[in-house]
Amino acid sequence: MTRSNLSKKGRLAPKILIGVALLYLGLVLYIPAVNVFVYAFRKGLGPFLANLTQPDFLDAAWLTFILALISVPVNTVFGLCAAWALTRNNNFPGRAFILSIIDLPFSISPVVAGLMIVLLYGRNGWFGNWLIENDIRVVFALPGMVLATTFVSMPFVAREVIPVLEELGHDQEEAARTLGARDWQIFWRVTLPNVRWGLLYGLILTNARAMGEFGAVSVVSGNIAGKTQSLPLYVEDAYKQYQTEAAYSAAVILGLLALVTLVLKDILEKKTKIKEVE
Repeated sequence: MTRSNLSKKGRLAPKILIGVALLYLGLVLYIPAVNVFVYAFRKGLGPFLANLTQPDFLDAAWLTFILALISVPVNTVFGLCAAWALTRNNNFPGRAFILSIIDLPFSISPVVAGLMIVLLYGRNGWFGNWLIENDIRVVFALPGMVLATTFVSMPFVAREVIPVLEELGHDQEEAARTLGARDWQIFWRVTLPNVRWGLLYGLILTNARAMGEFGAVSVVSGNIAGKTQSLPLYVEDAYKQYQTEAAYSAAVILGLLALVTLVLKDILEKKTKIKEVE
């Protein structure tokens, strides 16, 4: 085989790989996404907007907002505390185990996570009798949905902040402590400003996961329209009820939220790279 033939094959291989990747993305992502938008707007903008004013949709959107409003701050506080503890105390016993626990939502099915909550807080669960005696509802109510959403979105802040703190090291914090700064002052004026981009990145991912969660929430919610139905559950329920236009309209809103997340993610990645260069 001549050198020219080898050169042509070398130039052809990347094009083939790019073509395969684009074909795969087209079949799995681009065409389905475009199809959702086509069906949502095929009767015009008026019907699309009318679907977004339906009571069930508004209730689902509001509940999704509430779930994110609760779970994101909780996971932010947990993520910051866990990241600081794991990076500033490298030798304490159980560090590897805690890291594994933080990663658990990545490896376990959301449906299994929902089932775990039911087995703990359901009528026949470990804490079921005590909850019934005190007239507290967790499963098939907002608390169970919050627990499920918080669980599946737990790792993102911690996993984004830990590498930043490890790269940052202890020098600036120790210098501030030497100058007489207290722990809270060190955290607010030294640690937090240095991890802000990683923290914002984790917040965006946490919010996206919270708003788009389906599996765990579907197990613990009961999917009651107007009460325990989040936006992803509304999409499924509307489609099953042959309200396809309403389902596609709600799916467009979720898709736009995902697009905003990607844009913000790209902006933060660029900001982070600029900071690293500086």
